[in-house]
Amino acid sequence: MTEEKQEKKTEKKINSAGALTAVIRISGMVKVREVIENPLSRIKLRRKYACVLIDPNNKSMAGIIKKVKHYIAYGEIDKATLVKLIKARGKSVEGDKKELKIDAEKVASELMDGKKLEEFGLKGFFRLAPPRKGINSKLQYPKGVLGNNKKDINKLIERML
Repeated sequence: MTEEKQEKKTEKKINSAGALTAVIRISGMVKVREVIENPLSRIKLRRKYACVLIDPNNKSMAGIIKKVKHYIAYGEIDKATLVKLIKARGKSVEGDKKELKIDAEKVASELMDGKKLEEFGLKGFFRLAPPRKGINSKLQYPKGVLGNNKKDINKLIERML
């Protein structure tokens, strides 16, 4: 039985290789306990509707997500949505006035391979707008948006661009 469990774990890692998890902060900053605010701040989700991309195989990030799952929406982002996100909301580290001169397709493919946004001169987070047509921000997925949205996170991100 233990060999089967190990095989399943390695299959998950292999299947999620080349995948990124998009994490969006849904709840605001008022009356959030310090125990929750610190992990959110550590992964650069300091404001409402901020989005970060993380590696799903990182165990420490998985622990943070598990701890704050009632304040965030997360799921596996696909490449097409990632390209749109970089084009629409990618900001330079040097400041907003600097015009981005990067190939979003190339950046997206290299992010999927394991590189970080900072290596391309981009900020490590994206500021998104509130979603068009609204969301139910107090209920867990599938009735609301909190928690693991799986592939539906792509629809949510597109509504927020």
